[in-house]
Amino acid sequence: MQDIKIAILIDSDNIASKYIKHILDELAKYGTATYKRIYGNWTDSHADSWKKVLLEYAITPIQQYSYTTGKNSTDSAMIIDAMDILYSNNVDGFCLVSSDSDFTRLAVRLREAGKLVIGMGEKKTPSPFITACEKFIYLEMLLPEKPKKTTKTKKTVKSDKENVDEKSDKKEVTSKREIVKALTDIINDVSADDGWAYLGDVFNLLSKRFPDFDSRLYGFKKPSTFIRSLTEFETEARATKGPNTDAIFVRIKSK
Repeated sequence: MQDIKIAILIDSDNIASKYIKHILDELAKYGTATYKRIYGNWTDSHADSWKKVLLEYAITPIQQYSYTTGKNSTDSAMIIDAMDILYSNNVDGFCLVSSDSDFTRLAVRLREAGKLVIGMGEKKTPSPFITACEKFIYLEMLLPEKPKKTTKTKKTVKSDKENVDEKSDKKEVTSKREIVKALTDIINDVSADDGWAYLGDVFNLLSKRFPDFDSRLYGFKKPSTFIRSLTEFETEARATKGPNTDAIFVRIKSK
């Protein structure tokens, strides 16, 4: 299998350093990070948490001073670098790590050039940037789940501001109903005369419709386990030649 070379570019202004290990682990599923760069004003105290992990993960910091108040010069530096890397033709794809919609046009331009574009950001990321990427991954999903407290605690009353902030951080994932409808349409389009469709092809097309789709958002580690949980479909494993695992096929259940 050909090794996919990926440039990972991180916007430090709106991504927390706590995600970095999980970002790199996730990216390893898609290819090898040949460029690892992070952009920000490293003279600013807010970047201190990032400075502690840059050396550990061999990430190159790119200094960008904020020349004008209210203007994000970090975005410009990251965009210029991305275009330089694109024209060097040394990579097969890009991973843009940001929750900022300012990178929407960049993602579109990179895809126009035939490059794989993976986006990573928090759930507050605007939809235009998500849909501009071929694949988008929510960073909160990558963090390990916190153990649930079993002891009873006093109920605290949150202020209006806390409630508003909490709601603003939450983003509804695509409902299962929408996913089921999309899966039904795709299976009808690509299935053979007997109604069976190869699951890999089905999920590839589903990801094109919903770049942020991930079975882990619904509590399932694998897409195959997710689709088996849906009563509208049935699956079948078929033996394949060689060391590979069985191929899984899916069809719509007869009513």
